[in-house]
Amino acid sequence: MNKTLCVCVVVALAMCAATAQTKTTMTGKCAKPSMEQKVPAGDKEGHAFMIAQGTCSVTGSVNGAVGKQGVFAEEVEATPDSIKNRGVYVVTFDSGDKVYYRYEGMATMKNDAYESGTNKYQIEGGTGKLQGIHGSGSCKLTGNSDGTLDYSCTGTYTMGMPTGNSSRGQGRTPGTTKSPIHNPS
Repeated sequence: MNKTLCVCVVVALAMCAATAQTKTTMTGKCAKPSMEQKVPAGDKEGHAFMIAQGTCSVTGSVNGAVGKQGVFAEEVEATPDSIKNRGVYVVTFDSGDKVYYRYEGMATMKNDAYESGTNKYQIEGGTGKLQGIHGSGSCKLTGNSDGTLDYSCTGTYTMGMPTGNSSRGQGRTPGTTKSPIHNPS
């Protein structure tokens, strides 16, 4: 009985250690979008839809890798006093590995300029040593007079099992270990 209890305790501790969440913070500055396209909604003055893409500096680390540069691609619904946006943010680290973030946010505008905002993000996976990463968090953003944005993000992540298949770390799909090409049945 003591051996069974000991094995159960060891297994429980191993499971807790394997799913431990690690806190992370990232800060940086995003340049004005390098590509932006705007289409008026047509229902009221100043209401528009946009797509944008650009780059950001990154300060922070994940699982020992130091952030180097971020690239965002997003869609935006804007009115004269607010925006709602959602998009994908890809951070490249000093190792060359990448982490993929999906975010949604809101912000206030003043005189057609970004004033301040918040967003929530999900970490959807990564490459290389960061494959299998998952997590979530939130960011605070502040607009600058030159059109750039400063951001500060906090969150948590866990490192899952790498997939070895460049699938953005989403894990192995059950029942896909046999190839239909090599399956004689």
